[in-house]
Formats: sequence, structure tokens, C-alpha cells
Amino acid sequence: MTQGDIWRFDATELAALTQAGELSAKEVISDALERMHQVNPSLNAVVDDLGTEALERASALDQARRNGASVGPLHGVPVTIKVNVDQKNHATTNGVVALKDVIAPDDAPVVSNLHNAGAIVIGRTNTPEFSFRADTDNPLHGRTHNPWGRHISPGGSSGGAGAAVMAGIGALAHGNDIGGSLRFPAAANGAVTVKPGLGRVPAWNPSQKAERGMLAQSMSVQGLITRSAKDLHLSMPTLIAPDARDPFHVPMPWRGAGPDVPIKVAFTKNTFEYALHPEVDKALSTAREALVDAGYIVEDIDPPDVFECGRIGYRALMGEVLTLMKNDIEAAGSQTIRDIFEVYFQEFPPIVGDELIQALAQRSHYARQWSLFMQKYPLVLSPFLPQPFFKPDRDTEGAEGVHEVLGCAVYSYAMNFLGLPAASVPARLAELPNGPQPINVQIAARRWREDMAVDAAVAIEARVGQMAPILWDRMSAQT
Repeated sequence: MTQGDIWRFDATELAALTQAGELSAKEVISDALERMHQVNPSLNAVVDDLGTEALERASALDQARRNGASVGPLHGVPVTIKVNVDQKNHATTNGVVALKDVIAPDDAPVVSNLHNAGAIVIGRTNTPEFSFRADTDNPLHGRTHNPWGRHISPGGSSGGAGAAVMAGIGALAHGNDIGGSLRFPAAANGAVTVKPGLGRVPAWNPSQKAERGMLAQSMSVQGLITRSAKDLHLSMPTLIAPDARDPFHVPMPWRGAGPDVPIKVAFTKNTFEYALHPEVDKALSTAREALVDAGYIVEDIDPPDVFECGRIGYRALMGEVLTLMKNDIEAAGSQTIRDIFEVYFQEFPPIVGDELIQALAQRSHYARQWSLFMQKYPLVLSPFLPQPFFKPDRDTEGAEGVHEVLGCAVYSYAMNFLGLPAASVPARLAELPNGPQPINVQIAARRWREDMAVDAAVAIEARVGQMAPILWDRMSAQT
């Protein structure tokens, strides 16, 4: 191990080395910053460099260790934070020019929890305007590029997080997800994530002036994007630590009771009205084989109606957006984001008024159907998107573009509406005309059982391998 190679270690490896005293926090952070300064100029994933305070924190942690202080589970692990979450004394821009001077008075719960575990924030990552695109670009910070190539969107809204962690900028990347904003960047960049279920991770921004709408509260969650599935088992117990500022947080342990074994997995390739691309088909088959080899029982069976649930859920969310956000978008958004929202409202006709109340009531019906189904099948293996990830700015190309980007992503936002956890893990590296591109699959799990979804992701990753080393070789060859 030499200086200049430390950034290659994943979070689990780094934590073991720092806890054993084989690496100091300052050594780890110095190397992470060097990597960030090397590759970020071409990616624009990190838009706020926190190198100076990161080194100061690393030195303080090293001194505390020398004085006999105990170390946390993420001692010295470099992380990034998305710019739509409060970090004390830094701007919570949400990708909006008008918010560039909104300085957070305190840390959000996820930032506090990461700090308490010994993690060190090295930078803040990019997001689209209002964090409401599956791509990442905005007039304030500019476009984020996918490290696999500029022909692939980096995903959104946590596109900066996904691009950063896969390029080797930090071992963990914070993000959030109201309709897929952790899983889109994971799929775009070949990373791993788990969208936590409702109430799992405490959330609140001390800088906010008003409470969010009910669907924003119940569909949006905080999480992490990683290079390896096992890093989620290391880091997510930190993220779910209680915080009284979120009165609806559910303080449950990361690991639940051991389920009946072997675990049954419902397997579906149903993509409804959307054609299943051959490369996604192959990825799903590989994921299935990996789970079977790992001892799971995988059965071909469709879960309860994902299409109806997902479409109703996103239309209801658009109704809330129309009511609570439309004026802000019109006043502070660019013409690009205003145009995109107009097409969103066409693709997902907003449910408002009495019908919105009825749709919220119907949410319990969908959740009950899934709860009963998952008594027999605790996991559901499905596509995430029916086709390989789309190109940058595809969602600016009118109805057809938005339909490809979000319209077909029902397996994504259905899980938000249901409040169920869902992991995303690469299951294939496709050779496409523009070059190699990772293909991720989704694993939904019973309520409160993020750990089971991650276990399945670990099994798939064991068969397929991590995408990061392949990506790094490719990046080196291009430079």
C-alpha cells in the first residue's frame, strides 16, 4: 500500500485499516483529496471542495485517537454530501441560483450521524435544480459527467454523488431519493445503493422555512451510494441512528430477525408497455442465477400491480408539486427546468383536490397488497429501467424524452409510494455501440428489511464483481 493508492480501498477496507491504526485519518483524507483534485475537474461531481476542513478534522481525529479516545465505525472514511442537505456553514443550494447564499445553521441528521461515526466530509456533490431530474445539470454549478463517458447521463438527482464515488472520490456518497434519485445514479454509474424504506433514516434540514408536503415526507428518503454492496452493511447502521428532529423516524436495528430459509424471491421481467432491452434481460438472468447459486429460491411470478401503483403514486406527487412547488419553480427555476416540469405534468397528469385525498387513501391498499405478497416472497427481483441508461439531457427532448427517462421507471417510484426498501446493484457490463455500460437490477424487500435487500445485492456482486476497477482502468487509459 502506497500513498496514491489509498483512495482505491472501499469503505469497509478503510475502516478496518484506520481502526487498526495501520492508516491515519490524515493519510486517508490526503489521498482522497488528491484523487478528487485529479479527476473532478473533468467530472464536476463535487461542486464544493471541503479539503481544508477535512484535513483539520482528520488531524483532530488522529490526535483524539493518540489520546486514547475510542474510534467510530467509519473512523477516517472520506464521504461526500449532496448539496440539497444541510451541512453547517455551507450553502444548501439545491442546484438553484437563488439559493446559493442559503447557509445552513446546523447539520442535518444524516450529516450529524456520519460525523458521529468518524466519517470525514471531503466535498459536496452536485444535483439538478430543485433535485427533481434523473439527470444532473443546473445553471449554478453546471453539468456533472458520467465517468464511463459523456454519452451516458450520470443520473439524478444524486448524480454528483454517483459519479464521485465511482470515480474514486470518497468511499461513500450521500444522496436522497423521492422517485429514484439514489437508484438512478447507481444504475447510471454502476454503483450500489439501497433506497431505505419510510421512516428508516432521520431527515430534516435546519435551514428550511416550511415543512415539506405529505408525499415529500413519505416518499423521500436519505441514503448512501457505494462501490461495493458490503459497504452498505458497514455504513447504513450509522445513517439510521435516531435523531429527535425527525419525529417520524422509526428506531429499529439494521439487522432484523433471521427470516425463514431458504428465502423465496419473486422474479419478474414484466416491463408492461415498455420493451425489455436484451442487455437488461441478460442482466436479470445473471442476477437470478447468482441468487440461486447463493441458496435463494427464485420463482417466476409478478408482484402486485407495479404499473398502476407507480403511476398513481407519481401523479399524486405531481399534484403536490403543482400545489406547493410550482410558484417557486416558475420564480427561481431556469427555462430548462420549467419546460421539463411542463412535460412532467403531461406525462403524469397531476392528481389534485378530492382525487388527491382519494389517491392517498388508496396508497394503503397498494401497500397492503405488497405486504401480504411479501409474506411469501420477502424479496422481489425486477428490472430498474427496461433499457440501458439514457444519454444526457434526454429529459429535455419533449414528451418522448421524459417518457424514456421517467415514464418507464415505474419499478423505481412505486417503491417510494409504497415506502418499501429497494436495492440497486450492477448485474452486467453491457458492450454497447458507444462503449461498455453497466446495467443494474432492483431488489425490493419487506418493510424494515433493507438488510435483506443488501444481502441479495452482495450475492449478485459476488457473481458479477464490482464495476469500479473496470471503470478506473478505462479512465486511466483515456488519460
